[in-house]
Order: sequence, then structure tokens, then C-alpha cells
Amino acid sequence: QLVESGGGLVQPGGSLRLSCAAAGSYFMAYYMAWYRQAPGQERELVAGISSSNIPNYLDSVKGRFTISRDNSNQRLYLQMDSVNLEDTAVYYCFAFMGESYWGQGTQVTVAS
Repeated sequence: QLVESGGGLVQPGGSLRLSCAAAGSYFMAYYMAWYRQAPGQERELVAGISSSNIPNYLDSVKGRFTISRDNSNQRLYLQMDSVNLEDTAVYYCFAFMGESYWGQGTQVTVAS
């Protein structure tokens, strides 16, 4: 089970930190990621992090977003800095190790 938190309303140029709490075992072995889906658009990978802590990012968020994981507490984070209007979307936590798991999503709205 994956449960996201931390979404909300933020002004352009502001920051937000998303969290994902994972239940179950072997969290450290999972590939973890954040996806997002804006209205009328397909879901896209924002940032992922491997079990060996290697991150990958969508080009448009490189240098602004940072993904990290806390294996001891089974949590995934997404630090979002310098947000812009195009970052408005529902953000989903994702886990994969043979099977895929999704959280319910958390809304991020960037508006002045």
C-alpha cells in the first residue's frame, strides 16, 4: 500500500515536499518513482530512484525537483522547488519489483 501526502496549493516559484509512505516488506528492493497526470494529459514519469539510490528525472524538472528515499522508514520523497504552472497535476507514488503498485494520488496546484 502506498499513501501520498504533502500536496496542496503553491505559488509559482515556491516549494513543496511530497511524501509517500509504503506498507509491506522489502521496500529497499523496490524501484520507486513519482508520476503525475495533468487534466487531459497522459500520466508521465517525473522522477524515479532505484534500489541502489540512482535517480532519474523528467527533463523539465531536472535541477528543480529532487527524489529521495528513506529505506529505514519506508518513505519516498519528492522535493519540488521553483515550481511553475506546468507542474500542476495529480502526483502518484509508484513502486515496482516484479509487480506495479500505485498510490491514490495527491493534488498539486501551482497558482498565484
